[in-house]
Amino acid sequence: MGDYLKALEFYEKTIKIKEKALSSTDPDLALSYNNLGGVYHNMGDYSKALEFYEKSLKIREKALPPNHPHLGNSYAWIGAAYHAMGDYAKGLQFYEKAHKIREKALPPNHPDLGGSYSSMGAAYIAVGDYAKALQSYEKAHKILGKALPPTHPDLAVSYNNIGQVNQYMGDYSKAVQYFERALQIREKALPPDHPDLGGSYSSMGAAYNAMGDYAKALQFYDKAHRIFEKALPPTHPDLAASYNNIGQVNQNMGEYSKAVQYFERAHKIREKALPSNHPDLGVSYSSMGAAYTAMGDYAKALQFYDKAHRIFEKALPSTHPDLAVSYNNIGQVNQNMGDYSKAIQYFERALQIREKALPSNHPNLGDSYNNIGQVYFDMGEYLKALQFYDKAHKILEKALPPTHPDLAASYSSVGGVYNAMGDYLKALKFYEKSHKILQKALPPNHPLLAESHLSFAACHEKMGDYAAALAALQGAFEIQQRTLEEGNPAFASTYSWFGKVYRSIKDYSKALDYFEKVLAIDRKTLPERHPYFGLSYTHIGDIHRLLGNYEKALSFHRKALNIQENVQCDPTARATTYINLGETYREMRDYSTALTYNQKGLEIREKQLPKNHPELAVVYHNLAKLYLSTQRYSMAMKNIQQAVEIAQEKLPSKHPHLLDYKETYEKIRKKM
Repeated sequence: MGDYLKALEFYEKTIKIKEKALSSTDPDLALSYNNLGGVYHNMGDYSKALEFYEKSLKIREKALPPNHPHLGNSYAWIGAAYHAMGDYAKGLQFYEKAHKIREKALPPNHPDLGGSYSSMGAAYIAVGDYAKALQSYEKAHKILGKALPPTHPDLAVSYNNIGQVNQYMGDYSKAVQYFERALQIREKALPPDHPDLGGSYSSMGAAYNAMGDYAKALQFYDKAHRIFEKALPPTHPDLAASYNNIGQVNQNMGEYSKAVQYFERAHKIREKALPSNHPDLGVSYSSMGAAYTAMGDYAKALQFYDKAHRIFEKALPSTHPDLAVSYNNIGQVNQNMGDYSKAIQYFERALQIREKALPSNHPNLGDSYNNIGQVYFDMGEYLKALQFYDKAHKILEKALPPTHPDLAASYSSVGGVYNAMGDYLKALKFYEKSHKILQKALPPNHPLLAESHLSFAACHEKMGDYAAALAALQGAFEIQQRTLEEGNPAFASTYSWFGKVYRSIKDYSKALDYFEKVLAIDRKTLPERHPYFGLSYTHIGDIHRLLGNYEKALSFHRKALNIQENVQCDPTARATTYINLGETYREMRDYSTALTYNQKGLEIREKQLPKNHPELAVVYHNLAKLYLSTQRYSMAMKNIQQAVEIAQEKLPSKHPHLLDYKETYEKIRKKM
């Protein structure tokens, strides 16, 4: 921060002298205004930067011929300011003005013309037009390839730009190829501790991070960081960005406390180096918010996201896309806390900004529709969720190449809705579409492929195809073993599904072993009242019931309810605990308590789920058994008929649940 203030002071003194000594249209004065604008730009005060860039432009328009390269430079700087302010359309207009001048004023292979194409490439990335961005960057590269020697550092920048577009398009292996070319040039052309070499290593780290190869990502980020530490002063913003990168990989690896440490180091540098309302300070707070979200500490996450948002509101125009990201972050925490109406409010604010600021087929618009869809999904409003997922998918199909991982995520979201609605065959179709894309787009060990296997496992388990479920789980587990450290939170989901499948095939000791593994991971990685503990406790409690350990079962279910009734969480999770308690009390022959808990669970499920959902059939079956035990045969028959009707509609004909329901039906029929 001190360096910027010194620069400001110097340029302001220079301008005062020049304003007295020179004519108001002297190009030298224009240069000083431009320099002052550049300092404000680096400080994140883009409106002030724009003010001085425009002063410089007015002088140059009067003093210089219309095709003078300096006029082109002025338009380019104004374009950069609008770009930074999030007004990408205006930014592009000025970049195009600059480009027209440079095309007329410069020879066709002049490096500045290449720079002009590069600026337009960055603008097209911002508006989500990756194909046009790639065209612009390739035009730039052709010019630079002719104009410069093969080891010129500007050629490395060009390779890096093309690599980044390929990364945005989801072609990570191509991105790495271009980043490697850039790195080779820089290794030859630059001293070993040059910051641009660090930049190359950072780009490689980002690509491997996106590919899910976190160990490699960390290696490259560490190489970059060692260079930055040697080459830059300890309060340089690029050093802060480097700490942030390392923090993000640690977060992806499930090392949340380590991630927070790195984010805090980044933040300390930015506090010293930048003005208090600089957007990069907001980025720091957002990173910490994301880490605390992953840790399940939603109150702390919200504090950091609020701090970030206040900075963005002061520093950025009201329609800046980064403000939309900020609203999204706050919305997601509220969603995780179960405050769905608040979450929708924030997601809708983000959507309103994006609808104003971005073209109608920008991928970030798809992201907004997807977020709103997820809230409706969590609320059990599956048809509404499908509407928003469909809107998102249509945008992503237009905006992205057919093998982009975000398209796969979109298919998976739709599959998740059909799975939740109990339409398992439809869910499988969408999961298969998603999986095919991921297989083409990603390396075979990418964590997203493990998640895809988990989706298959969940579907097969619900359909009663336990062998297929176990095979899918094994696929997920093998990927995770190759790519993640033991104890990573991602294993918890896999172990949980192993537990559910072994429970379904009545291998209770194995099921208990897996659920206890989940609990051990929860204890290492999550705060003690995280909603996931509630799920773990109730799963373990249900296994103890099946083993006949009723007191232990009750103890675990009470632990689950102590969390689920006192923190905001998914209501269907609480319903499961009520139903598990009901079954425990039924087997203990405390029928009135059993009825109370089953009815509590049923009330939630009837509110949250479609009328023909298989999870409702489970409760109707429980109630039928309960009424059978208390000799209320007509009530038993009513409930078992509901269970059988749902199961016949929604489950395969040989599903174990359907066979159980039919068996109970026969028992009740014989009693009537």
